[in-house]
Amino acid sequence: MDGPRRKYYRFRAARYYGGIATADAVGCCLLCAYCWNYGRNLDPACAKGFFVSPKEAAERLLGILRRKRLNKVRVSGAEPVLGRRSFEHLVSVMEIIARRESMADFILETNGLLFGVHPEFAKELAGFRRVFVRVCLKGWDEESFERITGARGEFFELPVHGLRLLIEAGVVAWPAVMYEVFGAKGMERVSRLLREHGISPEELEVEYLEPYPFVMDNLAERGIKLEAEPVLRRGS
Repeated sequence: MDGPRRKYYRFRAARYYGGIATADAVGCCLLCAYCWNYGRNLDPACAKGFFVSPKEAAERLLGILRRKRLNKVRVSGAEPVLGRRSFEHLVSVMEIIARRESMADFILETNGLLFGVHPEFAKELAGFRRVFVRVCLKGWDEESFERITGARGEFFELPVHGLRLLIEAGVVAWPAVMYEVFGAKGMERVSRLLREHGISPEELEVEYLEPYPFVMDNLAERGIKLEAEPVLRRGS
């Protein structure tokens, strides 16, 4: 962040969700071994990119929506919510888009950690009619969370807590996991964890690994053995 401005490195139309206007940001509070944007998030201060205000970000996304005749928007490539300033930037972008394109959906892809730290964030999102939140869980216990994210295991349950707060606030939110890393056993353990937090595991979405060479190297370096063979796909 630079005051109210957030660092991005591109704005584009992506094929996911049937077509979506995407703002690719820089910076994350985790450093997941399988992240396709690992290099930029490893050292976000030095990563290539440019700072834009909420208004500029919204204008770029609106331009893509209209040129490509889309009706969905997202922030990707990084964690949209890093703290109060980045959350305020995000909310401002969402407010502008909601005023200008009232039928556009905003899909928020987040690791959920900061929602577990700041309960008020979930309540603020509840004021939006067309926001949908996918919380990407990064482990099924403290040890797996540390190996996957590079963060301390003591923060392992914060994303699940954040997801529960979002649901309780009335936000449409659901969990997601990386299948090749979790496997059947990991998914069963995370399903048990979700039940303990009062969240239905039936809502669990399965994501699939992008096996870029650097991703496979990162996984091997952290001692993460894949539970299923990855299938090569296009990047996100």
